[in-house]
Amino acid sequence: MIRNYSSDYDVKCQLDTCKTYPVITDSERGEIVCGGCGLILVQNISNTYESNGYTLEGFMKLARTGPATSLTMYDKGLSTIIGTNKDFSGNTLSSKTKYKFNRLRTWDQRSKSKNIATLSKAFTLLHGMKTKLGIPDNVVENAAYIYRKIVSAKLTRGRTMVSLISASLYAACRENGIPRTLDDIASAGNIERRILSRDLRTIIRNLGLNLKQYDTASFISKISNNMNLKESIKRDAFEILRRCEKEQITAGKHPVAQAAASLYISCIMNGKNISQKKFSIESGVSDVTIRNRSVLIKKTLKLFE
Repeated sequence: MIRNYSSDYDVKCQLDTCKTYPVITDSERGEIVCGGCGLILVQNISNTYESNGYTLEGFMKLARTGPATSLTMYDKGLSTIIGTNKDFSGNTLSSKTKYKFNRLRTWDQRSKSKNIATLSKAFTLLHGMKTKLGIPDNVVENAAYIYRKIVSAKLTRGRTMVSLISASLYAACRENGIPRTLDDIASAGNIERRILSRDLRTIIRNLGLNLKQYDTASFISKISNNMNLKESIKRDAFEILRRCEKEQITAGKHPVAQAAASLYISCIMNGKNISQKKFSIESGVSDVTIRNRSVLIKKTLKLFE
């Protein structure tokens, strides 16, 4: 016989042959099943421990545990904040108690170290760059972790916060295979490319980072999507890249230039006239570099003969 319970875990099958078998709890279906005969002992289990809050205020009122911790918060989301001037029942505090809590808030703010204020500014900048570049959350978490290692290694002296947080974001993109160039990061952070490159070399050397090379195919997808090219052009560009890798002419070459040249040749093959200057503007590589790469690809693969 099936019984309805809201929450009851102390149940066993009544058959003698099933006393040695454990019961099995299926949390997805909300059922408790006998491990011997398969009889459903309990159904409609209510195992919801948290209430849903779809706004920050509603979540903080209903949730028991608070928001998840994150490295992108200066305090990792673990700090305690002195709330409004009301007690637990919602009644307003007296003037004397209200004055005392105002003083506590003031000293709580003053007692925070300089490093906390610096991290807060750095991660605010990191979130702004994330929005500009469309970076996933896991990559931003990795960038925050790298920046915390930079602060721990005391590499911030003589270097700006903007360049270090930009270098951390670029290193995180390289580790996770997100196609973003130095020029993209420098433009989003509003810094010079040479400064970003210099600080990147510094943190790679001191932190021992092992950054993987970018996959050229990811830049083909990025450039073609930004230029709204057809899928057939993209597929032909992938085929050109595959043949170039087979002929071993991609080693040591700029991956963005290789991707732009492959797309340029693919456009010619599909009868779409797009100048090398447009590919240069979109990819951030000079049109001379794209022209040289295109000539080498045509000569090696014997195209248009």
